[in-house]
Amino acid sequence: MTPGVEHAAINSEPIPATAGIGLRGPYHGEIINRRPPIAWLEAHSENYFAEDGIASSALERIRPNYPLSLHGVGLSIGSTDPLDKDHLRRLRALVHRVEPALVSEHLSWGAVGGRHLNDLLPLPYTEEALEHMVCRVQEVQDTLKRPILIENISSYLEFVDSAMPEHEFLVEVSRQSGCGLLLDINNIHVNAVNHGFDPLAYLDAIPPARVAEMHLAGHTARRFGEREILIDTHNAPVCRPVWELFRHAVARFGPRPALIEWDSDYPPLERLMSEADTARRILDEACELAA
Repeated sequence: MTPGVEHAAINSEPIPATAGIGLRGPYHGEIINRRPPIAWLEAHSENYFAEDGIASSALERIRPNYPLSLHGVGLSIGSTDPLDKDHLRRLRALVHRVEPALVSEHLSWGAVGGRHLNDLLPLPYTEEALEHMVCRVQEVQDTLKRPILIENISSYLEFVDSAMPEHEFLVEVSRQSGCGLLLDINNIHVNAVNHGFDPLAYLDAIPPARVAEMHLAGHTARRFGEREILIDTHNAPVCRPVWELFRHAVARFGPRPALIEWDSDYPPLERLMSEADTARRILDEACELAA
């Protein structure tokens, strides 16, 4: 685990270094009624901000039975707009309410000038953007009174004025702010194909001590003229190249909590659990080799 995460005042069981699944609304009832053998769950924070809402009521029933992490998608932490104080207040209240083992957000922005965009958009990888992002992460951590994890995102265009590669920017945000890293293995593969870099070199440049969690998901390939672009759609099984990249990541970083994400075209819960079983086997193999 990262140094920041190790020093967090967490009042709940830690996330085990095995595979979990994303907690989504269509699965609430089955998880409540059947209590399937899932190692841990990750919930999108914003879905549970309303304390008296149906989703929050379901989470309160699910939470005692599973380790939990919270994953934010709407803070727009990389924007030049001031951080949304009401959003942070609601996030802090949710963290206090459910006591997650981990809290994470994205290395991205999604709002500017008071206008919100339905996407996670990349930053230019410059010294100015790095300083800005470090300050923003520290502000969030000061508000929550705990370190967070920052996740690398998928992207389809690059800024011409970026002065460093994505992995270097990501590591420096973590090092300078004290936050941990949530490495999305699918996003690394997507960006490697879209932008033409070596995904293994990306992983090898990340210090293992900074990595606290990994994500796995499916994507969609689309053609634009003569070019194929991978889109991070989270609506399909994890593909073979991403599984192979995950094997490399586990060999480098050791076992870490790994999450299967599926955010549209929801399959039966058993299908998600089968994907998690594949990730668990890869993690278990790494433990056996290290023994």
